Amino acid sequence: MSDESHHERELGGQLLASVSRSFYLTLKALPKELREPISLAYLLARTADTIADTASVDAAIRLDCLERYRALVRGTGDVQSLANMLIRQFCPQQSDDAERRLMEKFADGIAWMRTMQPAPLAAIQSVLEHIIDGQMLDIRRFPSDGQLRRLASAKELDEYTWLVAGCVGEFWTQLCASELPASLDPAVSTAQMQEWGARMGKGLQLINILRDIGEDTRDGRCYLPCQPEDIQTEWSLWLQTCTEHLECGLRYVQHVAHGKLRYATALPLLLGIQTVAKMRTSTWDKIQQGVKISRLDVASILAQAAIACRSAGAMEKLYRKLAEA
Repeated sequence: MSDESHHERELGGQLLASVSRSFYLTLKALPKELREPISLAYLLARTADTIADTASVDAAIRLDCLERYRALVRGTGDVQSLANMLIRQFCPQQSDDAERRLMEKFADGIAWMRTMQPAPLAAIQSVLEHIIDGQMLDIRRFPSDGQLRRLASAKELDEYTWLVAGCVGEFWTQLCASELPASLDPAVSTAQMQEWGARMGKGLQLINILRDIGEDTRDGRCYLPCQPEDIQTEWSLWLQTCTEHLECGLRYVQHVAHGKLRYATALPLLLGIQTVAKMRTSTWDKIQQGVKISRLDVASILAQAAIACRSAGAMEKLYRKLAEA
């Protein structure tokens, strides 16, 4: 058995399923040419996310670990030294067993990355650098000192959503173009697909920000660039921006030519627009508590998407239906 298949078997199965939650549905649906590099990139990004989010570890230590992680992504630094630090300082702080195991398997994830071919490796390195930059920016902007802080401008929020999610849409498109070139509609340029993909990613990240507005502000973070008294109005404006981004996501999905890839790409978009529809019709009190779609909704979307993905028109019809739910 090759090193590559060993790493995929060890990390790409139960561990990936346990940390990716609903996104695992997308990963499972990917064609085999894309499943391994995207699964690996997801695991590595989640590792960085867990480092950044372990608030019980001092911010200076988290920033140092992310700096060292970024160096390893670039191909320099001592893997074992950082792996040991994560096991020693981060593993005991994880209440979620899957997150703890992710920390324990850090060195294996880096080893898996080093088995990648040049094109997917370059794509993975690029997207991880952007994501880590966004996480470090987040830690610096929102120190855990009990004070409520906010982003200063719409530009800052747009930059943040691109760094942690919009760049993923570009990465996804880059991988499709290099590993499965016939998967994208030749009538649309790769640059246009990357732009639509980036906006879809930013829209999905805005969903996270908007549905977590209550929890985040209670923790001292406000990603919306406004004063506390204006937050409800600003929230509604960014919900509209989110919807506009997702419209680009619809165009993206409609121009994916490969059936399995179209289905995999459509799932987060469809789950996202249904979440937007629920947020739009929820009271502000409910929004403060957090809005999520049910498992029954998820199952229904999976079933409907399997049929709707057969044509661009059917996909748009399902999208519009969920947007009005």
